[in-house]
Amino acid sequence: MTENYLRVLKADPTQWLLEADNPSVRHFALTELLGEPQSRPSVKRSKRDIMRVGPVPLILFKQQPEGYWESAENFYVGTKYKGTVWQLIVLAELGVDGEDPRIQKACEFVLDWSQDQESGGFAYRGSAGGGLRAGVIPCLTGSMVWSLIRFGYLDDIRVRKAIELMMTYQRTDDADKRAPSAWPYERFEQCWGKHSCHMGVVRTLKALAEVPPHRRSQSMKAVIELGAEYLLKHHLHKRSHDLSQVAKPAWLKFGFPLMWNTDALDMLGLILKLGFRDERLRDAVDLVISKQDGNGMWSLETTFNGRFQVNIERKGRPSKWVTLNALRALKGFLD
Repeated sequence: MTENYLRVLKADPTQWLLEADNPSVRHFALTELLGEPQSRPSVKRSKRDIMRVGPVPLILFKQQPEGYWESAENFYVGTKYKGTVWQLIVLAELGVDGEDPRIQKACEFVLDWSQDQESGGFAYRGSAGGGLRAGVIPCLTGSMVWSLIRFGYLDDIRVRKAIELMMTYQRTDDADKRAPSAWPYERFEQCWGKHSCHMGVVRTLKALAEVPPHRRSQSMKAVIELGAEYLLKHHLHKRSHDLSQVAKPAWLKFGFPLMWNTDALDMLGLILKLGFRDERLRDAVDLVISKQDGNGMWSLETTFNGRFQVNIERKGRPSKWVTLNALRALKGFLD
């Protein structure tokens, strides 16, 4: 096993990531950085500990018996970052066991309340009868499909329908084509409009990246190729028509969890997970390397803390999550 990525570090933080206080990070460090198999006792123990230690039990404690958080109707808006869709995203990031009955109940709630029954997309408003068709947005659809796949719903017909919607409607053009005018493009120009939404592309790719490569259809592969080229054309975080300019300065600051948002590290890890090694990633790789401290750690530079059910790490302090994601990306690019 090569470890070229360790050569660009000022110090090796791996043992720090393996500490017991953050079982989610420990689990991913064991399996993705050290390559330990799921059958190993240390890996099984870390997986079990995710449900017992840290933010996961605190988040699940606040879940209502019906499967939602806060109130049923405010699964997205009203209590943003505390509602149900946001908890699914956080819990999926933390590596929660999808077989847990509480997680299954939350998944079924979101499928009942947020998914538009006609199109398969996920909407920011809905009721017990399903999501509002006019409220279907790409970033939420991608995030829910990604979360549901991580929780074991890949073969669910409702998730397959949502995947078809993403592949049909997600745009990957660079304002070089006339925007379509039919549904869903007539609403929310920032989501569906004249220029492809970066977050929509990222969330669509993130969802498709959870589909095992041997199970990706030719149409999935085609959408992945188009989406990856769109991001590569931007060197991930720059203006495609002027690569000397950063598209959004906020993308230079790394955070976790990102919820609907993205950053240069998030995009880098995603593209590498999909198998694209390209010199157009070099700007993002160099940015990541430059942000480590003397201990080979990365700080939490941006956060939604204070708006979550449970805060995740502390802003301005070394972050095990950002460090894990940085090492994942560097390992993917350099090894």
